[in-house]
Amino acid sequence: MDPDIRKIIENAWDNRELLKEAEVQNAIRDVIGMLDKGELRVAEPSGQEWNVNEWIKKAVILYFPIQKMETTAVGPFEFHDKIPLKKGYEALGIRVVPHAIARYGSYIGKGVILMPSYVNIGAYVGSGTMVDTWATVGSCAQVGKNVHLSGGVGLGGVLEPVQAAPVIIEDDCFLGSRCIVVEGVRIGKEAVLGANVTLTGSTKIIDVSGSSPVELQGYIPQRSVVIPGTVEKQFPAGRFNVTCALIIGQRKASTDLKTSLNQALREFNVSV
Repeated sequence: MDPDIRKIIENAWDNRELLKEAEVQNAIRDVIGMLDKGELRVAEPSGQEWNVNEWIKKAVILYFPIQKMETTAVGPFEFHDKIPLKKGYEALGIRVVPHAIARYGSYIGKGVILMPSYVNIGAYVGSGTMVDTWATVGSCAQVGKNVHLSGGVGLGGVLEPVQAAPVIIEDDCFLGSRCIVVEGVRIGKEAVLGANVTLTGSTKIIDVSGSSPVELQGYIPQRSVVIPGTVEKQFPAGRFNVTCALIIGQRKASTDLKTSLNQALREFNVSV
């Protein structure tokens, strides 16, 4: 990568008049091209933590004003947008089922299966992952290897503020049907989320596997088995139940990483 490309992006972020210059436009398009190939990532692991590359998010945001609206046709379907779609799936070793959509600038790893679903610009989907029917991988969301996103899973996108962390799903996780993960929540490796678990930046995550509850926020530890729950909260009109997530145990070492959701939950005598 050209060492000056980051400086060009940062300067254009501070002075949008520079977007008129060919050098700046080329630099932005180069960054998007590298995102598309997986050569750059909006966020990347560093030990036990993740680093957000804010300047890359800036490049994604700046890509929109330099692009022109274009009409494209796929058979009888017509699209009118600024961002082209990914191409060359066969060469990349990706299975894409109609009507799966992945925007250019998203990375899709080898062996990924895209059922009718949507992957937005800046997202990263690791090799061997299943993106099931009507699942959505939002802009800049990071999904690891061998993850299963079940039907209707929604991973939120984040572009602004640029310092905000994206949703991160680490390797070998299993997310059950209709799970929602937004606002930069991170799911640790090999975790299992039961159907309908909703996780926002403010959702209470309560580990109930021990003798007393332990509260977490914004992070599901590795190998956790999680189901939806409720917790009482005081409002001016009285006490009402609000959504929370319950960690009911840890995925056993003997459990196959490709196990079904039902099998993982059955170990804890839970059915959802």
